[in-house]
Amino acid sequence: MIADESCQIIPYGDSAIFIIIDSEINAASNLKVQHIGKWLQQNMPTGFTEIIPAYSSLVITYDPLQIKLDEALSLIKSLVKNCPHDSIETGRLLEVPVVYGGEFGEDLASLANFLGLSEEEVIHLHSQVEYTVAMMGFTPGFVYLSGLDERLHMPRKSTPRTLVPAGSVGIAGGQTGIYSIDSPGGWQLIGRTTLVLFDPGREKPFLFEPGDRVRFIPRKAELGLDA
Repeated sequence: MIADESCQIIPYGDSAIFIIIDSEINAASNLKVQHIGKWLQQNMPTGFTEIIPAYSSLVITYDPLQIKLDEALSLIKSLVKNCPHDSIETGRLLEVPVVYGGEFGEDLASLANFLGLSEEEVIHLHSQVEYTVAMMGFTPGFVYLSGLDERLHMPRKSTPRTLVPAGSVGIAGGQTGIYSIDSPGGWQLIGRTTLVLFDPGREKPFLFEPGDRVRFIPRKAELGLDA
C-alpha cells in the first residue's frame, strides 16, 4: 500500500482534511502525494469538493452540509489505506521550448558564475533532465518542478523583482519552475518559454497538472525559433 504509519490524516479547519505524507520534501514523498491525489480523484465520495496536492501533503476539502467530519475522516482514511501502488498511470510527458539567457534569462550569467559553470553547462544540465510537476501555486498555473540537478541548486535572489514576465523559467534552491503570469518573484531567471501556462478562457485553464513530466528544449536566438 502507498500509505504507512508515518502518514497523518487530521482535520484542517471546519471543512477540510490534511493528509501529511512526510515532514520532508523529497521525490519519494511527492510520488506518494501524486498517487494518493489521483486515487482520491478517481474515487471521490459524495460531499468532497477539491483535492489540493503539495510537495509532501494534500488538503481535501468537503461540504460540511453534506458530510460530517467524523464520516469524512473515516472515508479518507479508508481510501488512503487502500490506495495501491500500481493504480495510477504515469503523468503526461510535455516538452517546453525555452530560450536561455540574454533578455529572456537575465540571471543565467551570474548564476553560472556563482556555480563555477559556463552558461552552456548550465543550459545542458538544466535541459537534460526529465522533471516532475511536484505541485502548483503561488499564482494560477505556476509549476514547481522536482528533479533539478544538484549542481544547479541556487538560492533565491535576496531582493525579489517586482515584475517577472509570464513564461519565465527560474531556479530557487533545489527546484526549477515556470512563471504562469506576470507577477513579482525572487527566482533566478535563466530562460523563457512562449507556452501559455494559464488561460482562463480554455476548457482546461492550466496547461500542466501535478504528476506531469516535463523536458526543457533549448531554442536559439529568439522565442519560437527551432534549435
